[in-house]
Amino acid sequence: MSEVQPIVVGVVQGLLSSTAFVLALFIGFCVIVGFTKLKRTAGNSPVVKSLDEIVSRQPMAYLPPDAPRGNADQLRGPGTGTH
Repeated sequence: MSEVQPIVVGVVQGLLSSTAFVLALFIGFCVIVGFTKLKRTAGNSPVVKSLDEIVSRQPMAYLPPDAPRGNADQLRGPGTGTH
């Protein structure tokens, strides 16, 4: 019985240390990625809303609320060659 106790303590210590390492790695990655979202890309907002804002350094041009909506045929639209 005295031979089993050091083995159990070693296994528990190994599991706890590896769990703590992976958790610290995950939290560190999330913090670093979170800080990259706070850099100013375009407009007055400190948050990256779109990858296009990072590339073009221009704020996104969103459609106004009163823009027409409806069904769209993706096979017969502008740029497809068939109207």
